[in-house]
Amino acid sequence: MKPSIPKGTRDFSPVEMDRRNYIFGVIREVFYRYGFKQIETPSMENLSTLMGKYGEEGDKLLFKVLNSGDFSAKIDDEIWREKNALKLSGLLCEKGLRYDLTVPFARYVVQHREQITFPFRRFQTQPVWRADKPQKGRYREFYQCDADIIGSNSLINEMELIEIIDEVFNILKINVVIKINNRKILAGIAQLIGQDDKITDITVVIDKLDKIGLENVNAELLEKGILQDSIDKLKPVLLLQGTVNEKIGKLKELLRNYETGLNGISEIEQIFSYLSCTQLKAELELDLTLARGLNYYTGAILEVKALDTSIGSISGGGRYDNLTGVFGLEGVSGVGVSFGADRIYDVLDTLNLFPTTSLSGTKLLFVHFDENGLNYALPLLRKVRQNGISAEIYPETAKIKKQMHYADNNNITFVAIVGEEEIKNQSVMLKNMQTGEQKQVDMEALMRELKG
Repeated sequence: MKPSIPKGTRDFSPVEMDRRNYIFGVIREVFYRYGFKQIETPSMENLSTLMGKYGEEGDKLLFKVLNSGDFSAKIDDEIWREKNALKLSGLLCEKGLRYDLTVPFARYVVQHREQITFPFRRFQTQPVWRADKPQKGRYREFYQCDADIIGSNSLINEMELIEIIDEVFNILKINVVIKINNRKILAGIAQLIGQDDKITDITVVIDKLDKIGLENVNAELLEKGILQDSIDKLKPVLLLQGTVNEKIGKLKELLRNYETGLNGISEIEQIFSYLSCTQLKAELELDLTLARGLNYYTGAILEVKALDTSIGSISGGGRYDNLTGVFGLEGVSGVGVSFGADRIYDVLDTLNLFPTTSLSGTKLLFVHFDENGLNYALPLLRKVRQNGISAEIYPETAKIKKQMHYADNNNITFVAIVGEEEIKNQSVMLKNMQTGEQKQVDMEALMRELKG
């Protein structure tokens, strides 16, 4: 039987890894330039750390890990007979694979607060896991590249994160729209329609608007117990049209009696004011349908979509005022952004935007006719590598055609052919595999050619 891997996971070939490392490299370089420091957290967290932070739907998507040893010994027969999966998993599993990087980061901040100077700017590039239904652009194991600033209430941080988003996608040559909203505005809207106790249900459902459409959103809101009269009031608010200033003007009028909503509008105005002195390449849009389904967001929220493909969100984030509070450290506000590396890969691949040359592959292959050629080439190989150039030697005495075929298949730029004449002249025959040009060169000329 042919081996396989779990659905929603993938193997990555050398070419794919080269491209992924290109994405990680661009994002990492921008993070460093903005003063972020890298950390890592374990793949597994205690379920007590993860549960209850993502909302009901998020909790269902957590991969739970069975306790080691005889995990079933302490479970009563009566509980087994109940066949209650949720109850059983609570007794059988104490750990789970992380769902995102933000909640583990909040745990990290609390656990290491004595070694941290606030505001703390950190980034992480690690895999996360979700027990989701696999489909194009949605995987069960995928990488996130997160940058967060914690321990500061300043909206300058939101401005900087938007600039980071803009810079990353400009370097990657992806045309994007950056959508922004504020959870306080959504809370004000919930008050306006008389459903402020249903804010969580409302945000989870309207976050699906661009995926399932308005009709299905209305149906789900009804299922959640939202009154039809309230849904009718909600619709025109969510579909407000016009410029940013026009939308803000209409919102101020609608939410004039709701302090929370007005605070959200004020924050949005301040962020746009800060950004007015920047020169963003990306389109920036105030989108009142943007909700970000995760429960921990409390202020500004962001989402990024590629304009030239139908692939969904490729980056997102927002402000969370007290995520550390659930771990015992009250009043520490943070804001962050997450880049979905796998979806960014799909966009770059779809639009043929990856660099055409390999970023990390072998640059030179030594090709030889016999044992004498092999022995002659080995010290040259070492010298080339000592000069910082990636190089290989074909390890066996094989037909030249086979060795050249190997170079072609591995996209090796140059081949150094070693025969009797080259050994006699203390040289190599250097062939450019892209142009077909070849010439006999000594070691000094070889180095000049390879270093460009």
